[in-house]
Amino acid sequence: MVKIYALCVHLIYSGIVQRSREELKAIRETNPGLKPTLAIIQAGEDDSLLEVNKKMAGKVIEEILRLNEDSRVHGIFLHLPQSFLSKSVRNAIKPQKDVKVMVKVTLVRGNLNIQNFLSCNSSLDAPLVGKMAVLLGLEGPLKVTLQFLLQNNGMMVQTRQWSSKHFHFEVFTKMFVAAVVICQHVVRSSRRWIQEQQYQPWRLRPLKLQPLSPVPSDIEISRAQTPKPISQLAQEIGLLPEELEAYGNTKAKVHLSLLNRLQHQPNGKYVLVAGITPTPLGEGKSTVTIGLVQALSAHLKLNSFACLRQPSQGPTFGVKGVFLCFNLHLTGDIHAITAANNLVAAAIDARILHEATQSDRALYSRLVPSVNGVRCFSPIQMARLQRLGINKSDPSDLTPEEIRAFVRLDLDPEKVTWQRVVDTNDRFLRKITVGQANTEKGHARQTQFDIAVASEIMAILALTDGLGDMRARLGRMVVGSSRNGQPITADDLGVTGALAVLMKDAIKPTLMQTLEGTPVFVHAGPFANIAHGNSSVLADKLALKLVGEEGYVVTEAGFGADIGMEKFFNIKCRTSGLTPDVVVLVATVRALKMHGGGPNVTAGVPLPKEYINENLQLVADGCSNLKKQIQITHLFGVPVIVALNVFKTDTQAEIDMVCRIAEASGASAAVQCHHWSRGGWGSVELAHAVKKVASQKNHFQFLYNLQDSIVEKIRTIAQKVYGADDIELSPEAQAKIDYYNQQGFSALPICMAKTHLSLSHMPEKKGVPTGFILPIRDIRASIGAGFIYPLVGTMSTMPGLPTRPCFYDIDLDPVTEEIKGLF
Repeated sequence: MVKIYALCVHLIYSGIVQRSREELKAIRETNPGLKPTLAIIQAGEDDSLLEVNKKMAGKVIEEILRLNEDSRVHGIFLHLPQSFLSKSVRNAIKPQKDVKVMVKVTLVRGNLNIQNFLSCNSSLDAPLVGKMAVLLGLEGPLKVTLQFLLQNNGMMVQTRQWSSKHFHFEVFTKMFVAAVVICQHVVRSSRRWIQEQQYQPWRLRPLKLQPLSPVPSDIEISRAQTPKPISQLAQEIGLLPEELEAYGNTKAKVHLSLLNRLQHQPNGKYVLVAGITPTPLGEGKSTVTIGLVQALSAHLKLNSFACLRQPSQGPTFGVKGVFLCFNLHLTGDIHAITAANNLVAAAIDARILHEATQSDRALYSRLVPSVNGVRCFSPIQMARLQRLGINKSDPSDLTPEEIRAFVRLDLDPEKVTWQRVVDTNDRFLRKITVGQANTEKGHARQTQFDIAVASEIMAILALTDGLGDMRARLGRMVVGSSRNGQPITADDLGVTGALAVLMKDAIKPTLMQTLEGTPVFVHAGPFANIAHGNSSVLADKLALKLVGEEGYVVTEAGFGADIGMEKFFNIKCRTSGLTPDVVVLVATVRALKMHGGGPNVTAGVPLPKEYINENLQLVADGCSNLKKQIQITHLFGVPVIVALNVFKTDTQAEIDMVCRIAEASGASAAVQCHHWSRGGWGSVELAHAVKKVASQKNHFQFLYNLQDSIVEKIRTIAQKVYGADDIELSPEAQAKIDYYNQQGFSALPICMAKTHLSLSHMPEKKGVPTGFILPIRDIRASIGAGFIYPLVGTMSTMPGLPTRPCFYDIDLDPVTEEIKGLF
């Protein structure tokens, strides 16, 4: 009878196990990324190790906590001696990962009283409710008493006559139950994991903002608001704990694994904020961006994300000023770029020196040293051998000619194009001489510094779509050419892997929040006048997945639409494959008056009266620039909304005139924005306009074909966007074009380095200049980033400090650690 019953139990539980396997197989077929993993923590039962076991309990808890946070582990099963199973150990396991298999066989022999029975089972230290107890071979009062006691504690009780067959059967059954429980837990954990990986609806709780009149300073408003813990914001927008890497309480890096998790989630709407040609003070594109997402999320209850660039510290201490950590180190991305960039520069000069002072054999022995009697090529050296057509892996097999080709890059010092960078406005670094110490043995050369955000590595960070792509782009960076005209890359220098290591954290976007508690990604910070001027592709892609199909991602392009927006379309959109649904074009009455013939606007100098008092004629004349920027937007087939950033000195007549002219010039809508004084509520009208226009189909197109020649692409931008009659190439620029054509770089997009203060190359020419020839002084190639960038006129890649920089007003209170002089 026992054998038949055991067979029935085996068949039942085998069926459960088989069904669990089939369920798991079905789950994995639809979720191939799932790899169900059960972690078993096990230790020996040797009583002689009891004291050691107690000391090891802390190690067990550490391991449990590590497994709790490991997203690859779906269950934790403790197979430990009773000496380990304290409450602290068991309670350390996350409930959703706890595999509880409470199987205990207690053999009772001889005279047994109730107290002894309870004491021998107390080591379980677990609830008895719902557990099964089997009483074997007990009769009389003892059986009745035990049965009553156990049932009174919520247990189910079975009584059986004693036999060794029964006992073995019970042990067999309980072990089978344990296996079944584990199988079922794996299935449940897999289902729960899949559910957690799905897109989660937002549960955003906006922060209340109380507008005041008169409006306090920006820093007073900021300090009056207490931000949410960044972990709370992350949870509200559907981020998983393992996707967050906190930097303090108010900012965090977000892991790129999010893209894989939400790869099937449809993107939200994509909104670009651009602007008219600005004054030196800026016209508030970033504030319009923030006001818009606050209006969308906090007031219209629509998911929205802002994606902004990280500001450079150069202008921060020059003309812009400091606004808390946003303008300072943040999470160190720009420092990582500076370190990586300057490592390349150091590698270049060191290689030139060593090649000039050593024989082929000496170089080879140092580049491929013997370690413990073994010589071998590193992976990046093997890649160089393959590029050279040398299919050998044993260093001893290379011929003298092959050794020479391998060890000598033969970089021409006069043709090194890679510059050092620093994130400070320092005009005296625009031309320098390096290598003047005696130790450099006369190998001096002239070079220069660029500002850090002009580094090609910054452009790569902004355009890459992942670690693998970033590493490949870093390796393709051309740092100069050899004496026989061959391009030399970072891969040739052997520095690519080290650059990727320096940049591995910088590639993750930084999550922050607005004053109203809505999410913001801050990532990358290329200038728009000397680089492509947009935040990262990765930040946009992450945000588009997080907001959901009905949500909005609002990103900003630097300076005027003729610069930042043109590069957004022709460079960033080509790289990302994304296209915007609508453009928000920011204008101010102040800037329009300047374009209408008003006096110069200078940072740090009070505005002339023309900008304080109503002047409808200046506004009307200045709207020529607004019309031109609307036309530029239409070149790309995207609808445009004009957002008038209202200042307290603007009159209603001026505001109405701008909105009327904008709509007459082809804008889908023109609305006034009061976010500066009212927060998100002041941009609700803009939010409604964006929602309406973004739902309409557009006809996006690129301005030029990549297969056009370099000269034709430059000419197309100059004529169609800037309004130039033609372009003029310097002999140096023409020589560079010929070289890039020869090297196969002609099919890259164009990134114009041009003043942001005019549609032309002449900063003093406002409005819509005509009849000018655009001079191309020089042309450089960012092969890793993937574009050619002409330098227009006297454009410099290293800004300088003004007579009175902002650092005069910045200080630190040593007692409170509060920063003074913030705006």
